[in-house]
Amino acid sequence: MERVADEVAERAGVRGRAAEGERQARGDFRFRHTLQVRFRDCDPMRHANNAVYFTYLEQARFAYWREVIRIPHDETRSFILARAECDYKSAALPGESLDVWIRTSSVGRSSFAFEYEIAGADGRLVAIARSVQVMFDYAANRSLPVPDDLVALLEAFEGQTLRARANRE
Repeated sequence: MERVADEVAERAGVRGRAAEGERQARGDFRFRHTLQVRFRDCDPMRHANNAVYFTYLEQARFAYWREVIRIPHDETRSFILARAECDYKSAALPGESLDVWIRTSSVGRSSFAFEYEIAGADGRLVAIARSVQVMFDYAANRSLPVPDDLVALLEAFEGQTLRARANRE
């Protein structure tokens, strides 16, 4: 499993980015999406508006899905966001570069959870967040089980078991 995890991480370019010393890895997070706080993201208080953080999370989810999972887009079966929460720790300012760290933290029967940490270039914690996604059949308008091949990819990349044993049967 370790070899598979290394191959998936290398394919996503994650280890290369962390190893180059641009910014060090953050705890157990293996994937980072870097973005810049735009002027339009800010409110009259001159910091990123609280609602914009959910866009930052969305950008990181999309990058993680595209670069790590690499499963082609399917118009009828995909995932849908079921829950998102964010705790704000410090202000993000216009022009500031932010790292949005994302990891898969658990997989259930039809859902999986992401955890996030948003950090400034100086390393300070800006926000922590969590989202729950549900595999969804848009044509039938119902949830689907998380496919075993997706679970295998997520577990290989994250380097740990994500699905509870009871859900494997």
